[in-house]
Amino acid sequence: MKATLLLNLLLCLSFIAFAQDDKITAEIKDLYQEEQFDKIISKYGGKATAYPAKAVYYIGMAYYMKEDDQNCLKMMELSISKDSGNAFPYFIKGKTLQYLDQHYKAIESINQAIKLSPDNAEFHSALGDSYNELNEPGKALQAYSISVSKNDVPDRAFVMIPQMYNAMGDKAKALATFYTAKEKIAKESSSYITVLFNIGLYEYLDGNYDRAEQAYNELLSLAANDYHTYAKLIQVYYARKEYVKATPLRDKLYDAYNKGLLKDNLEDMFCFDQFIWNGKRIQIFERFDEPEGKIYYKHIFYVVNENGDIEYSIQTENSPVSMEQGGPKYLIGMRKGNSHYTYNVGVEQNFNYEKLKNQVIDILDDKIKPTASTHPGK
Repeated sequence: MKATLLLNLLLCLSFIAFAQDDKITAEIKDLYQEEQFDKIISKYGGKATAYPAKAVYYIGMAYYMKEDDQNCLKMMELSISKDSGNAFPYFIKGKTLQYLDQHYKAIESINQAIKLSPDNAEFHSALGDSYNELNEPGKALQAYSISVSKNDVPDRAFVMIPQMYNAMGDKAKALATFYTAKEKIAKESSSYITVLFNIGLYEYLDGNYDRAEQAYNELLSLAANDYHTYAKLIQVYYARKEYVKATPLRDKLYDAYNKGLLKDNLEDMFCFDQFIWNGKRIQIFERFDEPEGKIYYKHIFYVVNENGDIEYSIQTENSPVSMEQGGPKYLIGMRKGNSHYTYNVGVEQNFNYEKLKNQVIDILDDKIKPTASTHPGK
């Protein structure tokens, strides 16, 4: 079970279909609200069959919060056997089955919860999640759309609707519904950050750089340490050839790198530009590290096909020999499969990006030929 998903305590407080709490139920409920899950399990878990449905539900919720899926399922099924008229045990059973990747069973249980409580937006959103995991974006979209028509809509439903449109190939509708989500989700929510990031991404890919810049700047005003957004905003400025504006953002990334703050796909390098060549996307990355005395790639132009796979790369490669002789810091090379090609094209440390980009395009167009090559294994 995913540790990051914590069920809102109000979910339990809204469990109004049960009769008024008996003493045992009240005790367990109080412990649950105090987040004393281990105490609930140790004191009451072994005697659950003797307790009423609501008490069993709270015991099950303690297992849920401890990520003990099997015991959570047992408690929810026991609660249902004692009172089959309440929606929440079915819902939690469904959520637990989702974490176990048993989505068909999860759908069955969540649908039962919806049957008992059709106006609960969270239930419909969860149903959409299972359809999404089963790669059925049409059914997922329908469930998320029903969710947003109810009261107390979870942010996730608004965020997932555009992703379903994207999965179905309707990028225009995806962008439009991200803007809808922006209007509906509170600015204080982390989901609002997600929405702004995606708006910036879609607008950038559509060539609407001003709108992309606006979205990214708003995001950074709310989350100043969102380093992925700095990289995205750099791409916007490079697309508009406003390289001076990108400089302080690049400096922020290097500073964060030196402090060990960059993670995941920013840990080693960042993408600072993209363009299309012969129907293929060229993504340009810059590595942070410059190991002294070693050969390394600094600026890497990845040639990406329509499936998102990297076919080969052209890069600036530091040349200690060239520098010792007073020459440029980098030479341009190509890595294609196991083969490596070197071009007699020097690149200074403080290079002109437009010039470098045009040189790479000339190499792509086979206008510049390699002067040396190696083919290991041949």
